[in-house]
Amino acid sequence: MVLTKRQEKILDKIINEYILSAVPVSSSLLNDKYNFDLSPATLRIEMQRLTEQGFLCQPHTSAGRVPTDKGYRFFVDKVLNKGSNFKIKRRIAEEFKDL
Repeated sequence: MVLTKRQEKILDKIINEYILSAVPVSSSLLNDKYNFDLSPATLRIEMQRLTEQGFLCQPHTSAGRVPTDKGYRFFVDKVLNKGSNFKIKRRIAEEFKDL
């Protein structure tokens, strides 16, 4: 299950937004805040693909998306492999070790 660069970027922004707000993240929020230079329909299609692959879930029909354990695991693995500050890596690894 390989994600495209665009899907990785969308997933990354959704997880960041969800961590900050604890509110399901909508395509309109992503488009307004991060200017993906995609049509709203294309952004929703990519979010749906991420949902179908198990990285996101949708609490109800009209809600935005929420990261799943699989989504968080992808995010954490990506952060740990980026060469981030050691203290940050260790803290993240401890926070998400049970996922």
